Amino acid sequence: MFDRGAEGKRLFARVALASVCCGCILGLYGCENVAPPETDLEPVWSASEGGQETGTEEAVHFDHELDGYEPLKREYSFYFTYKMVHPWWDAVALGMEDAAEQYNERGVVINYEYLAPSAASAQDQIQRLNAVKERDFDVVGVDVADVEAVTPVINALVDRGQKVMTFSSSDSPSEAGCKRIAYVGNTHNYEDGADLAQALCAKLEGKGKVAVLVGTPGAPCHEDRARGAQSVIAQYPGMEVVAVEYDEDTMEKAYALTKGFLEQHRDLAGIVCCNMSNPVGAARAVLEAGRQEQVVIVGMDHDREALGYLRDGVIYALGVQDCYSIGFDTIQVAVKIADGLLPGEAYPEKTEEITTIIYQDSAAAMLRTLYGVVD
Repeated sequence: MFDRGAEGKRLFARVALASVCCGCILGLYGCENVAPPETDLEPVWSASEGGQETGTEEAVHFDHELDGYEPLKREYSFYFTYKMVHPWWDAVALGMEDAAEQYNERGVVINYEYLAPSAASAQDQIQRLNAVKERDFDVVGVDVADVEAVTPVINALVDRGQKVMTFSSSDSPSEAGCKRIAYVGNTHNYEDGADLAQALCAKLEGKGKVAVLVGTPGAPCHEDRARGAQSVIAQYPGMEVVAVEYDEDTMEKAYALTKGFLEQHRDLAGIVCCNMSNPVGAARAVLEAGRQEQVVIVGMDHDREALGYLRDGVIYALGVQDCYSIGFDTIQVAVKIADGLLPGEAYPEKTEEITTIIYQDSAAAMLRTLYGVVD
């Protein structure tokens, strides 16, 4: 059961359109990734095993099937809370719904609630998790809004006997003292930020001033990407990070901050965007200022407007996460956790999902696959 609630009514028209595309295409096999223009600049960072280098043909996978694990129960109840109402999590929800439907076809009912606030808030997430204490869920899943603030609440739930996992883009790992059982999602946000910065540095031939739009303060995925990007830029003597700002994962604030960057730094050469919203806000401001030929933008994910800017050359590169797979795998792992299995028995402690850096020549195919846009 997908309990959206009054605050959970998001952009499901987009998800429905993606569903139609799923049935027709069954994966992004038609999206041909084309490498950016060659330069004489030698890269100073290469992708880890978690990330995907340019040239990967499949960025989003819609053709999932449940694995061979046989659930021990005929009905499960899960609770998932994430950072904020946003199209990115709609795509995760699509994978969850598909997995739940496939379990239903096997005679296993998956009931789950999937709710978040309209704006990112660690305190809101804490309140939601505290409320869960009074309810009976087989597994609670958390896309961690702030590791420092939320980890003690997760640990308190575990100490009460609740089975807790993390999912999506932000984990609170055992290294941070978190007692969560497992994580499904992006395990390489630092590398994603470094990948995007490397693409930017190569495009700028190692010279120029750069601004960084982070996202939500304390969100592990946003903070890690920003750190990864800055670590790469720091290796180029001819490059300088002149501003680092938090847009709180909103297009409007990203737009306003970018306008400020452009006014304060007339020679700004690039912007690194660390979430799905800020590439759109940055592109709007750069386009409005008529500086799309001077400012190179790189950022995250598959927002429709961002992909349009990528197609039109306003954005240079986007790191697209496979949200659908994150959602699908989250449900599968939750079932196994509910059955009492531990990491290493039927699933890993961290289920790693891919990110693919795409460029202009991939944008039209991505728009067709995800949104049915035909030029």
